[in-house]
Amino acid sequence: MAEVLLFHHAHGLTRGVHAFAETLERAGHTVHVPDLYEGKVFDDLDDGVAYVRETGFGTLLERGRAAADGLPAGLVYAGFSAGVLPAQALAQTRAGAKGALLFHSCIPVSEFGEAWPPSVPVRIHSMDSDSYFMDEGDVEAARELVASAPDAELYLYPGDEHLFADSSLRAYDEKAAALLTERTLDFLAALG
Repeated sequence: MAEVLLFHHAHGLTRGVHAFAETLERAGHTVHVPDLYEGKVFDDLDDGVAYVRETGFGTLLERGRAAADGLPAGLVYAGFSAGVLPAQALAQTRAGAKGALLFHSCIPVSEFGEAWPPSVPVRIHSMDSDSYFMDEGDVEAARELVASAPDAELYLYPGDEHLFADSSLRAYDEKAAALLTERTLDFLAALG
């Protein structure tokens, strides 16, 4: 079974992020869910994004790296939206990464190195009309990653919600979230 380091989105460590982690754990995986916001949770996405900007992307990256300290090298790094930042950075730069799951976001590979590590499989999930993903460069970054990496896939789900896999948010889409979860569990099972 896989060991996963899962980073939350801009709302913070919500009940929905915990529920997703629990689903993976019920399938036999070990999941670590650090709180990058030091206990803060925001009802409004804009407030969470403002907190990210105020705190600084560098600080969130460092908190993500610190969360990985002391954990084994063979992790799957996963992140929801803003949590993709530390997940993708660790998947690209920390030795021994076993895989990456990028939910609702993707950052240009060049931000963390020259190329995606060929031994690290990656799956990217978003809605096909999510304005954050489609209009802010994420889809281009995802397509470039998929074109350059030997084991990478981009899944686009019908709809326009951003954080559709978090069951505690208004954006939750039960059907799309179920398919994302099924694909995630298949991915993790294939990693052994």
